[in-house]
Amino acid sequence: MRDRGNDIRRYDGKRRVIIECVRPQVDCGRFPAKRILGDRVTVEADVLADGHDVLRAVLRWRYRTERRWRETPMEPLDNDRWRAIFTADRLGKFVFGVAAWVDPFASWRRDMEKRLAAGQDVRVDALTGAMLLAAAADRARGADARQLCAAAEDLQDESRDASERARRALDPALATLAAAWPDRTHETVFERELEVQVDPVRARFSAWYELFPRSLGKAGVHGTLRDVEAHLPYVRELGFDVLYLPPVHPIGRTRRKGMNNRESAAPGDVGSPWGIGAAEGGHKAVHPDLGTVEDVRRLAEKARTQGIELALDVAFQVAPDHPYVAEHPDWFRARPDGTIQYAENPPKKYQDIYPFDFETEDWKALWQELESVFEFWVEQGVRTFRVDNPHTKTFAFWEWCIGRLNARHPDLVFLSEAFTRPRIMHRLAKLGFTQSYTYFAWRQEKWELEEYLRELSTPPVADFFRPSFWPNTPDILTEQLQTGGRPMFISRLILAATMTANYGIYGPAFELLDHAPREPGSEEYLHSEKYQIRHWDLKRPESLRHIIARVNAIRRENPALQTNESIRIHTIDNDQVIAYSKVAPATDPEEHPNIILTLVNLDPDHVQSGWVEVPLAELGLPADAPYEAHDLLGDARYRWEGAWNYVELNPRVLPAHILRLAPTAPPGHSAPRGHGTPERSRAALPAGGR
Repeated sequence: MRDRGNDIRRYDGKRRVIIECVRPQVDCGRFPAKRILGDRVTVEADVLADGHDVLRAVLRWRYRTERRWRETPMEPLDNDRWRAIFTADRLGKFVFGVAAWVDPFASWRRDMEKRLAAGQDVRVDALTGAMLLAAAADRARGADARQLCAAAEDLQDESRDASERARRALDPALATLAAAWPDRTHETVFERELEVQVDPVRARFSAWYELFPRSLGKAGVHGTLRDVEAHLPYVRELGFDVLYLPPVHPIGRTRRKGMNNRESAAPGDVGSPWGIGAAEGGHKAVHPDLGTVEDVRRLAEKARTQGIELALDVAFQVAPDHPYVAEHPDWFRARPDGTIQYAENPPKKYQDIYPFDFETEDWKALWQELESVFEFWVEQGVRTFRVDNPHTKTFAFWEWCIGRLNARHPDLVFLSEAFTRPRIMHRLAKLGFTQSYTYFAWRQEKWELEEYLRELSTPPVADFFRPSFWPNTPDILTEQLQTGGRPMFISRLILAATMTANYGIYGPAFELLDHAPREPGSEEYLHSEKYQIRHWDLKRPESLRHIIARVNAIRRENPALQTNESIRIHTIDNDQVIAYSKVAPATDPEEHPNIILTLVNLDPDHVQSGWVEVPLAELGLPADAPYEAHDLLGDARYRWEGAWNYVELNPRVLPAHILRLAPTAPPGHSAPRGHGTPERSRAALPAGGR
């Protein structure tokens, strides 16, 4: 067989420019990079050619439904790297690429400057320039064509001195005019069109609060969605902007789990909300003890008026008495004895749940029905979804489903609850999930946290993966929280809320310091809300509600904490104290950037101290004058000097500082010299300690 690899017909000998290493690019352009509405999307590429000719490059971009490309010139950086920026001014998907070509007139102009400086004879070179300008005039229109034609005639007028003519042709305005009418016949266009998915602002910056509606009733009484509505002021007071509810659907009765995950339920046991479906309906129904579909719509509207988005849990699994089981038995996997395979994660067994068989012959109908579940709740006003265990469903389904939903509703947000291997978590993000749970709960040592932050905040991961840090969930009560007491709850809260722009807590278990495990070595809660109704006394004096509210207020007031891109790990000479900063540029030239330096004591039992390094030049802080470190948690103000400063954190007072650094103290304030004493912080722990 003839080898066609070097067939000359594959080549355009006049196409000399090479375009490589275009960024952002996820998996060679297989998936879109992710940005937020209003972002300036920075595109870079290597653009090079043989020889020494001057090159031109443009960034091409368009919204996915547009036919015409918009273009902006790319600027050369160094080492053949070029850059340009476009603004993501619409939700949805943008397409972009890079085109480049050789610019003969710019090359002529550059060389002519050198020839004139060397005093060379430029008569022939002037005629070459005239030919190039005449060719540009042929491509141009209107006044531009007339001006270019006149310049060409002037340059070839041999009655005048060639050097004088050439100098006039070096006019920068003429160069700009000629560049506006290039010959792009043999331009190189990057080999594939790349994409950027533009999501709403809450995809990058959000604070989630999870609660079980059935626990909001009076003691011993099943709560309702109307009780959740009455609870909205509390969620707003805490400063959360996403309220997440576990599944609100009817709960199966067959093989229902009992309290503390007992295999069989006792009379009166309410079962797990994730055992979805009963005679009352399935994924498009509401548990009758909670209310109605109209109550969900009303709750979403009421929450939005208070600056809170309602998030619903979507769990694609069913209880044995879900209507799907009778209507579509082929959607489930049968065992050799004829029974349906229930969910397992050996040695764990979930007899109250049947997983869907995504290898069913009827997979198209299954996909369409599951997509319709999302669409149903979108129609009720829900725009945010937490998706349960998406890694146990086929990847192709998620790409298809989320892609279709985003095309119709580009303001949707999907949080992936996939505590699984990193590459699977990453794949789900590439397929369309907006945010993802992470390993934060189990990253506990300083080196682990630092390493994880670097991984999540830098490309290529940062181009598609948006982490959400949760110190606890209904499934996760880490040993740290079981044994670390109040200081540990506070330190994990502050780490989650300041390390990443998206975070959440499962409450009221978190603010009320619920820390008892079901048994030693377990991460399951004793008396877990997953299987029973709990009654929470929100007015208990040890509640963390005030410190949570303060942390969330700090996040809202400081743009640096609303993104992950600028995070930097700082050196501090103590392995029990972690230090990191985030910076947001000033929106006003007369203002200073928003600089937040967070320091957290990872030891819940002992005072820890150390000297922290502040890179003054990089942060724009004075090297030869004092600057202020304002502790936003307790409102103390410290006068710091130089790159190294001393900090001391007492976990029984407050285990962290969230410091705003600025060159000078605001007018009317005096900053104490040195660190000061932690006891002056107004955010000190109430009496009683742990």
